[in-house]
Amino acid sequence: MKAINPNEIKDNFIELIGKEWIMAFREIKAEELQFNPFTKIGKEWMLVSAGDKEKFNMMTASWGGVGVLWNRPVVFAFIRPERYTREFIDARNEFTITFLGPEHRKAHSICGSKSGREIDKVAATGLTPLFTEAGNPVFEEARLTLECKVVYKSEIEEAKFLDPTVFPRWYDEKNGNAHIVYIAEILNAWEK
Repeated sequence: MKAINPNEIKDNFIELIGKEWIMAFREIKAEELQFNPFTKIGKEWMLVSAGDKEKFNMMTASWGGVGVLWNRPVVFAFIRPERYTREFIDARNEFTITFLGPEHRKAHSICGSKSGREIDKVAATGLTPLFTEAGNPVFEEARLTLECKVVYKSEIEEAKFLDPTVFPRWYDEKNGNAHIVYIAEILNAWEK
């Protein structure tokens, strides 16, 4: 009889649970998304997550958007270079956007104010991470998840602002460095 490697059990269990998660959600086309981005992103907030089964991080974001660019369905995510999640996005050029709903405000507050370098955000929030077929982190508690691949990124530059009041209002020692703008194609979308 062949010995069973405990790591294989864990990986197979996670993959099985991930498939069940995908089955618990309805896969939709990006063009079928129906939500108000001003409410969903700006008021309810979203989690931006990146990494893989071995290591990942998630952060709360309330700046971003969805739309069409280069004839592709895309998301726009704004992430400061000092954010831990950015390292994972840059390593894989993929991330997920998760909308949990207002009942998960506490989880959003933790993910927006604490660094994954210093705490275990999964333990702190109680969220249940699962992984897509491509290996990207998603959460069982999600109402809507978008799986995205980066197609463009650029750092916001002070010299390019036509309104000179914006940059000093949002970018300084207190607020942080200028965001990196990520434009990412929506590859997959799932909703409950």
